[in-house]
Amino acid sequence: MSVASENPRSGFDLVKWLLVFVILSMAVVGNYIFELSSLELAIAVVVLVIVAGVIAGQTNKGRTFINFAKESRTEIRKVVWPTRQETMQTTLVVIIATIIMGLLLWGLDAILLRVVSFFTGLGI
Repeated sequence: MSVASENPRSGFDLVKWLLVFVILSMAVVGNYIFELSSLELAIAVVVLVIVAGVIAGQTNKGRTFINFAKESRTEIRKVVWPTRQETMQTTLVVIIATIIMGLLLWGLDAILLRVVSFFTGLGI
């Protein structure tokens, strides 16, 4: 089986992506050219982005992305989130471990500083 038959590509995909690029470019350029109120400008940009998104969703890559997003949402629903108590306990353990490691590294640094200053004769 060839790769082309596994991933059929619409002849209009390139045209659709160019149209998406033009629409998004219009949103950016129009932001600078037209003197509209902030609300009108925001509405126009949102509408153009939505139109570009709908057109992009009609391409093969767009459909693949939409399927991925749906599957990701399904997987997120399966996640078991920790309780508040578990989160607090884990945070406390991390803070204590960080303090202990910080103190150990500080002590090791002080010892090495004294050893180096002893051998070099520099009174740092």
